[in-house]
Formats: sequence, structure tokens, C-alpha cells
Amino acid sequence: MTFQGSLAELHLPDIIQLVSVSGKTGVFRLTGGPYGGEIYLKKGKIVHAELGELEGEEAVYSLAIWREGEFRFDAAVSAPRQTIQKSNTSLLMEAARRLDEWRVLSRKIPSVDLVPEFVILENREGQINLNTMEWLLLSKIDGERSLRAIAGAAGLSVFDAAKLLYGLVATGLIRLKDPAGAGPLDTPTPPTSPRTSPALLTRLAHIRDECVALLGPAGESVVQKHYLKAQTEIEEGAGLEAVEGAVHQIARAAGVLKGSAVADTILQLARGLR
Repeated sequence: MTFQGSLAELHLPDIIQLVSVSGKTGVFRLTGGPYGGEIYLKKGKIVHAELGELEGEEAVYSLAIWREGEFRFDAAVSAPRQTIQKSNTSLLMEAARRLDEWRVLSRKIPSVDLVPEFVILENREGQINLNTMEWLLLSKIDGERSLRAIAGAAGLSVFDAAKLLYGLVATGLIRLKDPAGAGPLDTPTPPTSPRTSPALLTRLAHIRDECVALLGPAGESVVQKHYLKAQTEIEEGAGLEAVEGAVHQIARAAGVLKGSAVADTILQLARGLR
């Protein structure tokens, strides 16, 4: 059996779910421009994936955020090895979550093949605080390498690099340009309120880092979800209320994950905003 179509019409998690419930063994072959990847199923279970140098779960997640390209499923093709132990449900839930986040990220980063470059502005106001991972990403930016290449040089997945770059683009530290030499990418500038400023976005990033430190890896996805939502709201004109809303939502999750003491500590961050 061969099943094929366009990723612009069907999202990869939905396609895999459709085929996996039938218990098929085979391989999804995905192509997008010069890039290609494979996801192997054995009796309906995802057992292996490849995308460039990526293998296993990260390859699945990286392929899941493709919004363009073609896919084809070839039945009765065995995986060369097994690199994935997680259930399909866990994999596809994480893939769907990343796809949702990518919809937000793509407002500032429409393609991972664009080239980040530094923005030098006179009279820049406010202090800019960056975390360790943001400094790592900045150290790899040379005005020549694409985001995809920078991610590889930093030892990050493209998705994680895009999340870091999003904040740097939003605060005006970095802009993206076409690698073909067409100059900086023109992206619409969202309306802002008088309270919206790089300082507010920097404060939001600082709170994100504090919450991740408190909750650890188990809470990082929750923190990132509300961070991105608040960041988008600020860019569209919201002020401190967006940051406060994110803190309260994270605190609710913290109460479940770590208990009321940690939730109260996070709520203190909101009280300190005014």
C-alpha cells in the first residue's frame, strides 16, 4: 500500500495516527525542498525516525513542525534499527504541542532557512538580560549561517533554537534576512501600547527562567506555553496584565506539580511586577 499527499493539507501527527491505527508496518518518507526524512512504523508503532543527523524522538518532533512538503507511506518496509521506545500517544501529543507552538513562532520566524543577523541600534534604552542558552545561540550567529545551521552548531534542535531566537527577534536584538541576498525580511510590526517595550519582554523572559528553575524539566513545557502566549499578547499591545496572567497560569500548574509552596513562590513574581 502506498499513501501520499501534501503536508500543507494534512499535518504529520494526523497522518501518522491514521496509518498507525491500522497496525501497518512501513515507512513515511517526507520531502521538503532539499531536505528529507523518514519515520518507520512496526505493526502501527513508531520505532525509528531520521532527519539529517537527527534520529529517534527529536527527528519525529522536527518533522512534525513541517508545514510544507510531501509525504508518502510505503508499506512492508522494515526499520533499520529501533531508536524510539515511547508510545505513539506520547510522541504524537508532544508533536502536536510543538506544532501549536510553531504556529506562534512562525509569526516571527517564517522559515528556519533564514539567516539571523545582529541589529545595531543607537539610543537603545533599557538593560537586556539573556540566559545561558540565548548567549550560546548568539555566539553562533555570524550573519552567514541559517537558523538551521546555527542550531546544529549549538547542538540544539531546530525547534529549540527557534524558541530562543523568537525572543531575540521580538526584542529587536536580531533580525532575519533572506539567504539569497534580498536583504532583511519584512515582517509586519504589531501595534504596541505605550507600556510595551523591550524591557517588558525582557522581564517576561526573566520570569520564565525563574519558573523553569523552580519547576525543572517536568514543568518547562507548561512555562514555555504561557511565556509564548504572553509574549504574543505584549507584541499585540498588552502590558503588564499579560505577564501577570502568565504567572498565575504557571502558578496553577506548579501547585499540581510541586505543591502550594512553590506555587506561592511563583505568585510572588506577579506581586513584584507593580
